[in-house]
Amino acid sequence: MNRIETIEQTLREQPAVMLYFSAPGCNVCHALKPKLTEAIETNFDAFTIISVDISETPEISSHFGVFAIPTLLIFLDGREFLRKSRNMSVGEVIEAIRRPYEIMLS
Repeated sequence: MNRIETIEQTLREQPAVMLYFSAPGCNVCHALKPKLTEAIETNFDAFTIISVDISETPEISSHFGVFAIPTLLIFLDGREFLRKSRNMSVGEVIEAIRRPYEIMLS
């Protein structure tokens, strides 16, 4: 099974998945990722977090239509719920997810 198939399987099997697309030369990516990861893990127990380095696996970013970094994709119940690229705040991401996540898992 290739990495795209593995990610697609995770999207089908897990209730909440965050895909985080970045690259080694992206300073914003590296500053944002730990803050975002910590906020997701703190607020939402059921999330699976997958990091994608677009320099190593460009086929994954093209499969998901990601052409800018950093890009965050949130999937709830197997469907893309939120897509944020470049300018995003951790607070705005958490608030966008909170209500649908709680409804989905209640």
